[in-house]
Amino acid sequence: MIWRGRKVLVTGGAGFLGSNLCHVLGRRGAEVTALDAMLPQMGANPANLEGSGARLVEIDLRSDDRLLRELCDGTEVLFNFAAQTSHAGSMHDPLLDLTINTTIQLHLIEAMRQVAPRAAVVHASTRQFYGRPQYLPVDERHPIVPPDANGVSKWAGEQYWLLEQRVRDRPVTSLRLTNCYGPRLRVKDARQTFLGIWIRRVLEGDPFEVWGGEQLRDLAYVDDVVEAFMLAGTCLLGGLDRPDAQGCNGRVFNIGGDAPMSLLALADLLIETAGAGRYDVREFPEDKRAIDIGSFHADDRAFRAATGWEPRVPLRDGLRRTLDWFRPRLTQYL
Repeated sequence: MIWRGRKVLVTGGAGFLGSNLCHVLGRRGAEVTALDAMLPQMGANPANLEGSGARLVEIDLRSDDRLLRELCDGTEVLFNFAAQTSHAGSMHDPLLDLTINTTIQLHLIEAMRQVAPRAAVVHASTRQFYGRPQYLPVDERHPIVPPDANGVSKWAGEQYWLLEQRVRDRPVTSLRLTNCYGPRLRVKDARQTFLGIWIRRVLEGDPFEVWGGEQLRDLAYVDDVVEAFMLAGTCLLGGLDRPDAQGCNGRVFNIGGDAPMSLLALADLLIETAGAGRYDVREFPEDKRAIDIGSFHADDRAFRAATGWEPRVPLRDGLRRTLDWFRPRLTQYL
């Protein structure tokens, strides 16, 4: 197996996506180190890594370059999830957003240059910097029109990694994610995704709010997203036998999910799946209306062609699995 014994570094490793990836890497035999600053406003939770076999190192990538170099030394694959993801939060504190999503990337790039110059990098990016879609579904050629500070900073962070591929020939690919959900999601509030707070409210028996409601979204279940990262890493390592594909190195890919659904239909499906719940439809708060992107769903055919990937978990099943996972654990995530 291509992952057995391989030294893998996962930044943002105690967060939602990073920790789920750590569990899969551990099952496939990798030697995994998870780095996380454990900032309270982010999605990290030490419980996320229980049973994964990953070594968790608490480190703020903004402040300790010496330790960062030591941790990067000998890395063969970096999965890079270190990020600030709150769109409203980026507008309230754009400097913090810039520091985490851009400046930290430069610290990480420099450390990797010094001690792991040939390591492959799979970078977690976002559909946010496309802004309000000019056409649907959105493919990778869509214009970049960031609607908020988060879109600007995430775009810059991605581009620094792609520059590393072009200038220094490091194997790099970037996956641009849509709304992701599933076990280990941040559900205490809406900082990670609106669906998190919906799930909390349903499980606690309280109503949740739907802002607008007609907007379309495609949601990707975490197992499908993790498999996309695993395939991207395998592709960079030369482990995919797809002679008809263009490969992954130096490319960006959209990662979508199940068929798009309106927020109102999603709210109804969540309640139906949970067997309980209710919601109120509200107008967008003023500070969020200006940065809302309207309807979005991704065209991810390029990644499917490159790797053979496809989402396998239908939305209804994914919601059921998520609710079932959180029911006995909810207090750990509040």
